[in-house]
Amino acid sequence: MNKINQLFAEQQATGRKLLSLYFCAGCPTLEGTGEVIKTLQRRGIDMIEVGMPFSDPLADGPVIQSAGTVALKNGMTTDILFRQLREIKDEVTIPLVWMGYLNIVMHHGYENFFRQCVEAGISGVIIPDLPFQDYLDIVKPLADRFDLRVIMMITPETSEERIRFIDENTDGFIYMVSSASITGAQSSFGEAKLEYFRHINGMHLKNPRMIGFGISNKQTLESAQANAAGAIIGSKFVTLLRETGNAETAINQLYQALEQ
Repeated sequence: MNKINQLFAEQQATGRKLLSLYFCAGCPTLEGTGEVIKTLQRRGIDMIEVGMPFSDPLADGPVIQSAGTVALKNGMTTDILFRQLREIKDEVTIPLVWMGYLNIVMHHGYENFFRQCVEAGISGVIIPDLPFQDYLDIVKPLADRFDLRVIMMITPETSEERIRFIDENTDGFIYMVSSASITGAQSSFGEAKLEYFRHINGMHLKNPRMIGFGISNKQTLESAQANAAGAIIGSKFVTLLRETGNAETAINQLYQALEQ
């Protein structure tokens, strides 16, 4: 079974809320990817999004854009990332999700890219700028053949009809973006966002959901976990990782922040 499906099957059986972290491969150091992943796994993170830096990151806020710039200057490439992931593949038991932009995938060729994902131990991909029709016509058949999950995002601006269509045609989980803006930490979720969470809950979708964008403290974490299978944290952890240069210290500080 795909590791993503296995994780959410266990979550639904136990009710335990999940925590997924995003970091940008190649930041703060080029060869630190494997150590970050192994540290996060050891410290209880349930799933990791490995961000591939890109020169024109449309959905990313300033924190992740800056991390991507550092990673590119450090020399990070997709081939280097795949090599790094292959080196630790046998040590990683939690799902890894590659997150990056469509140009990177197309540059490698869809089939070649997905094959390398599997060889590197990746269980799913998030491609924010992938048109849904291209997903249905081109990407989904290949991803299904390689047993990879293509994770789609929804936002408060996504229509109910579109959400149901995504739910019917995807597998794994749905990435529920807390707002229609770019990534970045927030101190709290207002009533409008909480109502959005409740509305999606009321749709009774078949896929589990993870809520991301803006989660950085106890209030935002608990709001996300109360309304989904779990939460995804990106900018807050990326900031701590850059500031400390050490995954162990960064995760310690993140856990402390999530208690406040």
